[in-house]
Order: sequence, then structure tokens, then C-alpha cells
Amino acid sequence: MDMFNEKLNLSIVILTYNEETNLPRCLDSVKSLNCDIFVVDSGSKDKTLEIAQKYNTHVYIHNFENHTKQWIWALDNLPIKTEWILALDADQILTYELSQEIKEIFSKNSDFLEDINGFWIKRRQIFRGKWIKNGGYYPIYLLKLFRKDKVYLSELDMANHYFYVKGRTAKLKHDIIEENLKELDIIFWIKKHINYANLMAEEEFKAKNSLENNIVNSIYKNSPSYKKKAIERKIWYRLPLYLRSVAYFMYRYFFRLGFLDGKEGFIFHFLQAFWFRILVDIRLEDLLKEN
Repeated sequence: MDMFNEKLNLSIVILTYNEETNLPRCLDSVKSLNCDIFVVDSGSKDKTLEIAQKYNTHVYIHNFENHTKQWIWALDNLPIKTEWILALDADQILTYELSQEIKEIFSKNSDFLEDINGFWIKRRQIFRGKWIKNGGYYPIYLLKLFRKDKVYLSELDMANHYFYVKGRTAKLKHDIIEENLKELDIIFWIKKHINYANLMAEEEFKAKNSLENNIVNSIYKNSPSYKKKAIERKIWYRLPLYLRSVAYFMYRYFFRLGFLDGKEGFIFHFLQAFWFRILVDIRLEDLLKEN
């Protein structure tokens, strides 16, 4: 049997909420993998479910609290029969080269998977039609492909979700594209990040003395994804509020050459590295005063 047509030991899980704009591109990009696709929706009011059904995916509905809890529910409850999972958001697209690389790795003739429990994939961030190449934003590696029984998520991660894998991991060569077409409306981006800022402030407030933090450290301390998060907590959390936001923007925009990304790059780095971080600090200061 041709290795590019065989059924892979891989399932795809996609989280959705009002993703009629993004979902078709995501599903088109994974069609060639010939895998079971599970869509976990949190109550879409648009044509998301209609699109998912058109692509013959398995659709499940679950109320949304935050991304981490939604992923925990998905991994615990979906009837996934394969050993491996590719975890995607609806605004993420596999490049053709990445899909071919995944098919080759999962072919029956490959022994590459023998002692690996997860794969890192380079994210290519697109903002308002512009690839953000600078400011330390490319390449950023995301752990998106993993063995189902080797992955862990921490409920400490309230704003962003992270997959922690125990054991050896490897990096894939090709990119995953992240482009949320809804963010062409800058008001959508701003409203989303106001909510993220509140979650990130609560995350930082709870993380400092959390018992779970110690549990994650003891179990997954050798995980590259956890090491990255641990370094962030140790350094970022100790920096003075407000000053750290200014320093981070200056670092990204000037030292890491974010200015080379042009007008869209300025908007992105300013909003994401400075404005958003200021909101987090304001909310965190309020929480510290209240407690």
C-alpha cells in the first residue's frame, strides 16, 4: 500500500467556537492525512457545525471555560482509538510540506516514532495578512503532536494552553500557519486580548504558591515545554510591574528587530508586547490589592 494513502495511527482534534471563517482552511489542510477528525465545539452560533459535518468530522459539544480545560475534557472524553493526536485550533493551517512530513513519519515503514512521545512544530504567525518574522516571533515551536497517554495539561495555564509531554521529543522541519481571519477586524483582536489579560493576571496570581505547580515540576521537569514555562515564571514574575512591559516591547521591537516587520509588525508588537502586557499588570495589581 502507498504510504501516502494508508490509514495513519493519528487522530486530529480541533477546538471551535464561531469559526465559519477559519475552519474550512484548517480542514482543507488536513484532508490528505486521511485521519479521523474530532471537532469539539463550545456552542457556535454561526455555520461552524454545518461546515464540520460537511467535512465528515466527528462533532462533540462541550461548554467552554478556558482552553486548557477544554483540551483536558477532549483528551479524556473523545473516543479516540489512535495512539497519536494532532491538536489544532481552527485558525491553524498545515502547510503542504508539513502534511507530507507527517505522513512520511507515520508511514508503516518508518521507525522514527519508536522512542519519541511528542513533536514540536514551527508556528508561522500571520497578523492582518503579514507574516511576523521578527521580534523573536519566528520560529516559535509549539508542541502540537503527541502520544495521547504521554501528555499532560496544567489548569494553572488559564490564558494559553500548553501540552507537557514526559519523555523524548523532536522537532519537525516544516511550518504550521496561524492566521485568524476574524482578527482583520482589530476590534475583535482587542476584545479577545482584554479577556486574555484578565486570565493571564489570574494565572500569575495563582501560580506563585500553587501546589499544582510543584506537582507539574516534579513530573514534567525535563519536558522542554515545561522548562520554557518555568523560566518564564521565574524571570517574568519577578520583574517590576509596568516596567517589564516597556522592557519587553523594547526588546522585541528593537533588539529582536521587530521594526523590520513594517507597519503591521509595529501594530502587532506594540499591541501584543506592550499594550496587552500593561493590561495584565493593571489587573494583577488589582488582584494583589484585593488579597
